[in-house]
Amino acid sequence: MLVLALSLGVTTLSLLQSLVVPSLGRIEDQLGISAGAAGWVLTANLLAAAVLTPVLGRLGDLRGERPVILGILAVVSLGTLLAVVTTSFPLLLLARVLQGASYGLFPLAMSVLRRELPDGRLSVAMSVVSSTLAVGGVAGLVATGLLTGDDGDYRHPFWIGLAVAVLALVLTARLLPARRVARSGRVDWWGAVVLGAGLVLLLLPLSQGPSWGWASPGTLGCLAAAAVVLAGWVLLQRRTRHPLVRPAMLADRRTVVPNLAGFMTGIALFAAFLAVLQYVQSPPEVTGYGFGVGVLEAAVVYLLPGGVAGILVAPVAGRVVGRFGAAPTLAVGALCGVAGFGVLAGLRAEPAWVIVAGVLTQLSVTIAYAALPALVVDAVDEAETGVANAVNSIARSVGQALGSTLAVTLIAGSLDPATGLPRAIAFTLVALVGAGASAVVVVVALAGLRADRRAGRRRRRDELAEVEQATAGAGEWSPVSGVR
Repeated sequence: MLVLALSLGVTTLSLLQSLVVPSLGRIEDQLGISAGAAGWVLTANLLAAAVLTPVLGRLGDLRGERPVILGILAVVSLGTLLAVVTTSFPLLLLARVLQGASYGLFPLAMSVLRRELPDGRLSVAMSVVSSTLAVGGVAGLVATGLLTGDDGDYRHPFWIGLAVAVLALVLTARLLPARRVARSGRVDWWGAVVLGAGLVLLLLPLSQGPSWGWASPGTLGCLAAAAVVLAGWVLLQRRTRHPLVRPAMLADRRTVVPNLAGFMTGIALFAAFLAVLQYVQSPPEVTGYGFGVGVLEAAVVYLLPGGVAGILVAPVAGRVVGRFGAAPTLAVGALCGVAGFGVLAGLRAEPAWVIVAGVLTQLSVTIAYAALPALVVDAVDEAETGVANAVNSIARSVGQALGSTLAVTLIAGSLDPATGLPRAIAFTLVALVGAGASAVVVVVALAGLRADRRAGRRRRRDELAEVEQATAGAGEWSPVSGVR
């Protein structure tokens, strides 16, 4: 029941992240705003998440997860209710900012599972909760298709998000145990402000680059400022007694592997979503490709099978992580992504192959999300579980922003002047981007596995050397040197 409550909370995050994607056109029409302004519905949520996630993760580590999770769910419920009732664009942006707090639920859920469950059940539980990040995204797209269709009210899908958020709040209040936290330290608020500013400066051009222009002063200026601010943040963390994130943790190979893999998985996730949705809705009589389906059919027929497969595979992936390790599991999942994007690049003329591609890419993300928390948990102490998973969440979020931007840029950059629709080559390029990102995850996972094995051999040699020294000092025969 605890796993169910935490899964619902994380589902709230992924639902609210994805259900607005197919509704952007409706938001433009119903609120009378431009496409660039509608893009801020996504950007505001992402920026709020970047600022809040590390702070919430650190608060959970220091003050206990229960009050922080309950506070997040209350704020998210309030924001979602506002999104349901408002017809004002500024208030909708405020609602999306409040919903951005939901990104803090995932790292806190990992902290709770690590504390409450025995090692034998931990990997499966983390896998089940993590899988809702990918599965909930598909559910959000399906819910949008069901409740809005092609001309419905954009506010209707928020009712689903509100129901899930309130249910998660009730279950969490009843099931999440209160534990006293005996940890010293404090929240590094200055570090949080500087990190938030750096991430905002980084994510703004990534999300708004297609509308601003990649060579515009605003885009280049934000990217340059982000590099300066984030470098200054690292220096600040080194000089702070209780830093928000230890710089040594960021540089540790054991955390670099899941963070880089999470970044690349985020790119692949949104590349797959956007490419499949755009492709299957394209009218074949005009473009020569696509199937001309609506939003609902696109979500149910071409994305939902992958979501169902993810639900079924998540517990199995957790057991595989527990038995064979997180790095090999991550590599196998990423190979599914390479295969899925390969199918999308070369065999997408038939609907069945597009469905196969959707299932393979969804399985890739589900397996990756099962393995990444295990890699993070193995790399840090229990007192840093929340903030370490928050950093990994940020890496995935930045990857998702970059993946969606790359997909939008490639599709928009290949428009046919005669039809105003993208050429087929755009979807091949997006698929190749996804395949490349998945291939990088394979390489990173295998490199991490190889480094772990080398470290294990070094530890065994050191242990044998210590035994040799101890036995030699005691005047007994040493099994290593063969001398007394």
